[in-house]
Amino acid sequence: MSQMTATIPDDLTDLIEGAVHAGIFEDKCDAIRHILRKYFEEHPNQRIAAAVAIYERGDVTLGAAASLADVNRYEMRDILREEGVELRLGPEDRTDVRDEIETARDLD
Repeated sequence: MSQMTATIPDDLTDLIEGAVHAGIFEDKCDAIRHILRKYFEEHPNQRIAAAVAIYERGDVTLGAAASLADVNRYEMRDILREEGVELRLGPEDRTDVRDEIETARDLD
């Protein structure tokens, strides 16, 4: 799991701390994870846009981008084409191969 540092306005920090104190969330990290997951569930277009951006940057494979976007590989391929993003076909190194295998294992 990655770590990230963020600056959060005082009012939101207060709400997060209050939610933790009220037992709504385990801790601040749990609150932020939950809030971000909920945001991307409620905003599928932004979720897809984020997955397209990181695929375009070369940070993830097609399978991983599809998983992040919550679409199948074929839908992701079509989305990338519509966005004018050049497809990278096939894994480039062993890490990409492992990522593809893990993504395939996670498919239901």
